[in-house]
Amino acid sequence: MDRRTIWKKLFPKKDSAEDNIMYVIAGLGNPEKKYQNTRHNVGFDVIDALASQYNITMKSRKHKALIGTGAICGARVMLVKPLTYMNRSGDSIAEILDFYKLSAEESLIVIYDDISLEPGSIRIRKKGSAGGHNGIKSIIARAGGSDFSRIRIGVGQKPQGWDLADYVLGRFSGEERKSVDEAIENACKAAGRMVNNETEAAMNEFNAKKRE
Repeated sequence: MDRRTIWKKLFPKKDSAEDNIMYVIAGLGNPEKKYQNTRHNVGFDVIDALASQYNITMKSRKHKALIGTGAICGARVMLVKPLTYMNRSGDSIAEILDFYKLSAEESLIVIYDDISLEPGSIRIRKKGSAGGHNGIKSIIARAGGSDFSRIRIGVGQKPQGWDLADYVLGRFSGEERKSVDEAIENACKAAGRMVNNETEAAMNEFNAKKRE
């Protein structure tokens, strides 16, 4: 079954977006309730925000993920929250790309936390290394390379003396949360531009943004 046939099954109603490329927008995180609102789950937070903004229902459980399908800015999208735990995110992403016969370079956008950026900052890239992030390492290993778009959400640098796992699995302070909520809003805007073939414009706008 080719990609177009699969896509028609997902979206049987014909409209102007029928011939648009399918995008998989995956936010990384850990599935258990105890991980909600932690630094490491900010990718999940962006997916939740996108689902709310574009009325996409996240109820289907398949491909080792919680998924929802819909349209963002006229483009057909699948929102994905892998349920494999962070270190095995690539298991879910690779299965989705393979099943829908999609190219990671053309169709995949991954959203995740970055401790090298201050809270409130985002960075968009078309490709790159894992930068020490285990979720991205897993995707690179399982999806066949590092050529896929990503939106990195700043969660702040680990304080000296802290264990990295304790830090990323911890929660934001009140002031940090306000900044991160702003970053989530910007990430949603950026994703909308990226699925509309405006990645360069999104990079120019959001990579240059600085907190006031």
